[in-house]
Amino acid sequence: MSTPTESPEAPLAEKIRPKRLEDMVGQKHLLGPGSFLSRALESGRVFSVIFWGPPGSGKTTLARLMSGYTRLPFHSFSAVTSGIKELRHIIEEAKIAKARSGKPTILFVDEIHRFNKAQQDAFLPHVESGLIVLIGATTQNPSFEVIPPLLSRARVMVLNPLEKEELKTLIHRALKDKESGFGMLDIEFAPDAIEHLVDYSQGDARVALNNLEAAVYFTLDGRGNGPIKVALDDVEKALSKKALLYDKDGEEHYNLISAFHKSLRGSDEQASIYWLYRMLLAGEDPLFIGRRMIRFAAEDVGLADPNALQVALAAFESWQRLGPPEAEVILAQAAAYLASAPKSNALYLAERSVKEEIKRSGSQPVPLHIRNAPTTLMKRLGYGRGYLYPHNYSGGWVKQEYLPKKVKNRIFYRPTDRGFEREVRKRMEGRRKGNRR
Repeated sequence: MSTPTESPEAPLAEKIRPKRLEDMVGQKHLLGPGSFLSRALESGRVFSVIFWGPPGSGKTTLARLMSGYTRLPFHSFSAVTSGIKELRHIIEEAKIAKARSGKPTILFVDEIHRFNKAQQDAFLPHVESGLIVLIGATTQNPSFEVIPPLLSRARVMVLNPLEKEELKTLIHRALKDKESGFGMLDIEFAPDAIEHLVDYSQGDARVALNNLEAAVYFTLDGRGNGPIKVALDDVEKALSKKALLYDKDGEEHYNLISAFHKSLRGSDEQASIYWLYRMLLAGEDPLFIGRRMIRFAAEDVGLADPNALQVALAAFESWQRLGPPEAEVILAQAAAYLASAPKSNALYLAERSVKEEIKRSGSQPVPLHIRNAPTTLMKRLGYGRGYLYPHNYSGGWVKQEYLPKKVKNRIFYRPTDRGFEREVRKRMEGRRKGNRR
């Protein structure tokens, strides 16, 4: 019985990394026959590019393939472990290489989003001059994380998580590969064991291969010579559960909170609770979710159900007082209440409308009769003159103008006929007709 001999200290995912374009698994939209990227690589053409995709989708592999196909000098640079000092050293080497060959150097910057905007500026002159071809890799939306001048000089290519069948292809290839994988071993994986590996991987090829390696060596440690069969139970014992894919600073953060908000707005209690727990189990800050529900209660429910705001506030305070796990169900209670509540965005529309009016008409003067008049001079100037005190009138209301003259006929808040807002509308209509309610 033998084990793979190529770079035994390297992880399996590194040892079987594709060295040819046709060995890539997944990303057919980028690498399919006749695609722009495949034609460019096969012809040896090179260009600056930002690969945007989740972990284990092939960003680093594609960067190395670009180097291999173009035969240009290649430097790998990590935003986590490297800084401007290392970049200066690479730039000096690139200048020497270009003086000799006339060709640029490929600079692969992993996790480019971790560089701040000023640090990213350091790449710009060398990309513009043609000294380097920049290949950036990021798990986060480049629109927010990469400075516009770099984006304008690079193509952005989006990579997707690998599909289940693509991950199975990788696993079977690793099991059969006699040079870098486990092909020299007499090993057989049960189908449900492979399914389990794939499910844990969540579209991440690196995780799938590293988990495969862990499962194989876990099984080897407990077996003697002869055929090796890896069952589901072996895989379950070898692996710990992978955390849900989630980056609280990245796009998935915004995707999940968007799904939660839209489910609440769409009055879908089941989806609202699902997305709530997706965020909680992935490690989202529960108080962030609570703040969003408070805003939702005003923006999307409003006076259609005045209790919605109190429910959201109570859930927020409950988390502060109780914490996990007891307060999780209180957040779920608030989510279910908000989803089931009658909806009105009338206050949200009023907010937008009044802001637009103020921006358009400027700072209109406060009518004299509703100004404060604490001094004799102000009273002589007419401050407060003619003000009608509502409590002196039947029903606590009297017809009186409160808006500046220029905008006195503007209607900002238009209540709907949903929930309690129906009553609000009736009251407003009664006052407009002069009825004291």
